[in-house]
Amino acid sequence: MGSTEGLTGPLADYECTAITTAPQIGQLNPPHRLLCGPGPGNAHPRVHAAMSLPEIGHLDPAFISMMEDIKRLLRYTWQTNNEFTIPVSGTGSAAMEACMANLVEPGDKVLIGVNGYFGLRLSDMASRYGGVVVQIKVPWGQVFSFEQIKAAIEEHKPTIVGLIHAETSTGAAQPLEGVGQLCHDHGALLVADCVTSISGVPCHLDKWGVDAAYAGTQKCLSCPPGVSPLTFSKRAMDKLMAREDKVKNWYLDMKMVASYLVGGKGATRSYHHTAPISMCYAIREALTIVAEEGLETRWARHREVAEAFWAGLAEIGLEPLVAKEHRLPSLTTVKVPEGIDPKVVTKVFLDKYQIEIGNGLGELAGKVWRIGLMGFNSRMDNVAVLLACFKDALAQQGYGA
Repeated sequence: MGSTEGLTGPLADYECTAITTAPQIGQLNPPHRLLCGPGPGNAHPRVHAAMSLPEIGHLDPAFISMMEDIKRLLRYTWQTNNEFTIPVSGTGSAAMEACMANLVEPGDKVLIGVNGYFGLRLSDMASRYGGVVVQIKVPWGQVFSFEQIKAAIEEHKPTIVGLIHAETSTGAAQPLEGVGQLCHDHGALLVADCVTSISGVPCHLDKWGVDAAYAGTQKCLSCPPGVSPLTFSKRAMDKLMAREDKVKNWYLDMKMVASYLVGGKGATRSYHHTAPISMCYAIREALTIVAEEGLETRWARHREVAEAFWAGLAEIGLEPLVAKEHRLPSLTTVKVPEGIDPKVVTKVFLDKYQIEIGNGLGELAGKVWRIGLMGFNSRMDNVAVLLACFKDALAQQGYGA
């Protein structure tokens, strides 16, 4: 037993004992699931195959060349010419935090639209970096009108405006047309959460005037979580480079990351961190699949599959939460009928059919299910399977009897 002399608090009674026997752990054998919740979704088989390719070093010229491929593919997928467009080494929340850590300076007024859980998370992050957060709110499942956003900007005069383009907790798609120009006219930057929209829902960052955007890989890109797209416009980079204080997050300091992943013309790239090589293989393959399919075709596929799913829900008597004109085709929130236990339904899906769907989050806990038909999983066969499983799971609680 090791010494605990001098320790106080919870560690005072901690005993250190040597582990002399190696643990006996069986072979890893995860179950085969159809992942139709809010994410992660099933990765494309080609993406899994890419992850098995041989490792190379993170400063290897071959890795740097691959990174340039990823950046070009991301620019196409997001419809932006931003030079600073990279995969962050971390999940979508890391790219979200990178936006706030780098762009929010102490005392900056940050206006954030809260119409679901992730508006709250963005607010929390902004406040941790010294931002003076002002929230505008509408009920969860609704979106903000242009007039509401305009009035809030004129009243509060923010430095940064943050909006959730695709609210994963509600399935609502926030219109962004004209908002970027509105922000720029008032000296503000526009930040957009594209975690559940990238490649599955039309995204036109340059056309919309979005200054910073972040996304996840595990949704419409059909890539495992572990890296996350991030892009900064010239306006955003100018604000970052003009900072007089250091970015308060070392790992996510995009000034340093830029010297590693972007560099200057002819400049030697400097080491910052060890990039996740296999995950970079994965996102490159996922983005290649997007480019092969073509954005217009991919967006149309997600819409066609979603429309079929919504029509099938109506036949069962189930109703989506979000009005159709603002509904995400990649993620649908379905209202739980009166008298139905939602967790029993999700358990039937998982235990009997090996299918994952999501329960409600935050204010919508117990009120909705969240169904993702994203990327590789956005297919008509999955629509038929999901609808059949809903009928069975609901019947087990007497629905429709």
